[in-house]
Amino acid sequence: MAKILIIEDEKSIQRMIEYDLKQLGYNVESAIDGLEGYEKASKNNYDVILLDLMLPSMNGMEICKKLREENNDSYIIMLTALDDEYNKVQGLEIGADDYVTKPFSPRVLSARIKVGLRRRVKSSEEDIIYYNDLKIIQSSYEVLKDGINVDLTLKEFELLVYLLINKGRALSRDQLLTNLWGFSYDGDSRVVDVHIFKLREKIDPRAEFIKTIRGIGYKII
Repeated sequence: MAKILIIEDEKSIQRMIEYDLKQLGYNVESAIDGLEGYEKASKNNYDVILLDLMLPSMNGMEICKKLREENNDSYIIMLTALDDEYNKVQGLEIGADDYVTKPFSPRVLSARIKVGLRRRVKSSEEDIIYYNDLKIIQSSYEVLKDGINVDLTLKEFELLVYLLINKGRALSRDQLLTNLWGFSYDGDSRVVDVHIFKLREKIDPRAEFIKTIRGIGYKII
């Protein structure tokens, strides 16, 4: 169930949006001013944030900018009565994903939210790879094992991702060298074996999750 935060100081609008979204099955929370909304957004993980532009305590532009500076990846839809190009451009430039001008119909807002959720799921699926107890976040070059960070070099990280993307396929040393070290690499092909050894040692020295295929190379089983 998608989790949505409404940051809106006009109670009638807030209640209307909250009611409509709950009827559609969303998990909805609300904040009545900018500071409360910012604190909720920074402490919790929301799929979508509906963010009014004109708010007491802290305006929508400030909230959006601070959240993006903190690497918050919620899909942010700005809600405002200010239907001018400058505000739209400014909002998008500081990190908003979409812009809805008041007054709007519930159906229009619902459609925008669905678009945002589809984009967020697609982006998340492309960025994050799961394998057993591993979580690989490509955009931040992180590898987590049971939630604990595994310290890999850049080339070890690239090798792990490439093997996982081609999971189940036997990849030759030449393939790995060409795709990860480049056509111009003229060093020893044993560099692949060394990196495979290090990956096994760092991730799980007891379990050979990277299988050696004799006479060929390696594959993730």
